[in-house]
Amino acid sequence: MDWLSNLLDPTWWLTMLGAFATVGVLAIIFAETGLLVGFFLPGDSLLVAAGIFSSAAAAKGIGIEPLSFPVLLIATPLCAVAGAQLGHLIGVKVGRRLFDKPDSRLFKREYVEKAEHFFLKFGPARAVIIARFVPIVRTFMNPVAGVLEMPARTFFLWNAIGGLVWVESMLLIGHFLGSQVDPTKIDKYILPGVFLIIFISLIPIIVEVIKTRRAAKQVPEPNGKHHRVG
Repeated sequence: MDWLSNLLDPTWWLTMLGAFATVGVLAIIFAETGLLVGFFLPGDSLLVAAGIFSSAAAAKGIGIEPLSFPVLLIATPLCAVAGAQLGHLIGVKVGRRLFDKPDSRLFKREYVEKAEHFFLKFGPARAVIIARFVPIVRTFMNPVAGVLEMPARTFFLWNAIGGLVWVESMLLIGHFLGSQVDPTKIDKYILPGVFLIIFISLIPIIVEVIKTRRAAKQVPEPNGKHHRVG
């Protein structure tokens, strides 16, 4: 279990990558958004951590060189968008066979089914943007959009908007934390900060679920009015 906890720990990744941490972040974000096998990689937490450790004081606290914040701001969104486009292409090429892929120790068919439900429930545009902030769904949404024949140009538009908002917001929040928090206590703030961000990003989904449930409790009467069941 130690290796699994390490894979989910953004600080472990940045420490292991050392001088190549900035390039490593770009590669991980591309893999997490574009390759189905990358769904277990840290996404939100890695971006926040990268923003934090772009501060020289914070990076010194864990013994690494600070990451290049300008490079992160420019290159990471490009990797996120490119990875998602690859995922969409995989969906187009593989088609419905993606849904028939057998379960394994890492891959579960339910991941694809959840992404499909997400896509159909919120509609293509909102689904692609909101999914950026939802782990696992973020990875499988892209091929599912391809399987469900979302046009490549339409997908690219919303993919670019979602990727830019997701990456830049995480990096900026992390960079702000890195400049404000005591470097010796930085580890204590990473996960709580990520959980808070994920919760905030889930608010639109929660609101939509509540609206759907309320609508389901209403049945139209013959005269066009509605009444609540029960």
